[in-house]
Amino acid sequence: MQLTLTPIEARTLGALIEKEITTPEYYPLSLNALANACNQKSNRDPVLHLEENDIRRALNHLESQSLVRSVGEARVTKFEHRLQETFNFYRPEIAIICELLLRGPQTPGELRTRASRMHAFEDLESVHSALQRLAKREPPMVVVLPRQPGRKEARYAHLLGDSSPLEVAAAEAAAVGTAPAHVSASSTVSQIDRLAALTDEVAQLRAQVADLQLRFAAFRKQFE
Repeated sequence: MQLTLTPIEARTLGALIEKEITTPEYYPLSLNALANACNQKSNRDPVLHLEENDIRRALNHLESQSLVRSVGEARVTKFEHRLQETFNFYRPEIAIICELLLRGPQTPGELRTRASRMHAFEDLESVHSALQRLAKREPPMVVVLPRQPGRKEARYAHLLGDSSPLEVAAAEAAAVGTAPAHVSASSTVSQIDRLAALTDEVAQLRAQVADLQLRFAAFRKQFE
């Protein structure tokens, strides 16, 4: 099963996975609680400011892929993920996938530290083992990215998104690598910020198209 999640869908799914493991007493999550989880400032990169309608559209698409289901409790509908049922992950694997969904590409060392609240990795080798298992799945779930200048470790990215992380990494490297020598660091950062803004805009447009598709499908059913 090859997933093509938008950044908003990835954040939504990652937040559900995280809260199931770290705060099971408050899980499943209501729409409001899920919005707060998606927008929280800690353990997120980038920090987003999503509206409930954005998350509702993401949930609709995730539910159509059998990755999320709604649970009726009293007057409030709550939501839970079904990633474990779909892929049968081991705990180290689901902790890594969750971190990659919430923070984007990271090194094994970063993953070991940040995922420790969901799974205590004994050493760095156990992180590499989990990454290798994810990379050898069919289809692969993670990919190693080219090592960035000045960094000792290569980063890993998930392959559940609607764009190739290798292409994104290449675009970022090209934006930095082709900058004239006299360009200031702040100018380079500005270029990266513009690239991130364009990526977010594309994600929002994809979400709007998905919403229109759902509305059209519902409209068409009235005449069947």
